[in-house]
Amino acid sequence: MSILECHYQNLSTSTYYHNFSERPPHTFNYTGVDPLTENFNTEFGARLLEVNYATNLEIVLQDTSLLNFENHPIHVHGHNFFIVGKGFGNFDAANHPAFYNLVDPPERNTVAVPSGGWAAIRLKADNPGVWFIHCHLEEHTSWGLATGMIVKSGSGPNQCLLPPHDLPSC
Repeated sequence: MSILECHYQNLSTSTYYHNFSERPPHTFNYTGVDPLTENFNTEFGARLLEVNYATNLEIVLQDTSLLNFENHPIHVHGHNFFIVGKGFGNFDAANHPAFYNLVDPPERNTVAVPSGGWAAIRLKADNPGVWFIHCHLEEHTSWGLATGMIVKSGSGPNQCLLPPHDLPSC
């Protein structure tokens, strides 16, 4: 059964989990070349980010040097967003937001996260449904550079997920 159908039928606890971590599980020098002392392989599964309708989100996408130095064009389905900041090295939550472009940030649906760097995006989750977030380099998706975002329905008639009446059964 698709995640969209599971979400619509309220089957979330049996098919997927809405416990996508909002912080990295391990803090380390993401762009350094220090030898790793732990296994940081991706975990495949069905953990999704779930947010209420009209939630304002800031997502910081951090590149790492775990596999190789390469940029990542990250695409968010179902939403446009504003690129408010980019930089090289590790994102510093205490200092980098002071330099965000909040006057005229570019609006996109894909952001190039620089090799060895980070990108900060802001969006309003105002399109109910299940949306794929992934690297546009297909091989990177197989490495785990993908997740899903569930935007819950709002209270208004135009803020609700339409029934998936045309989805074939699995």
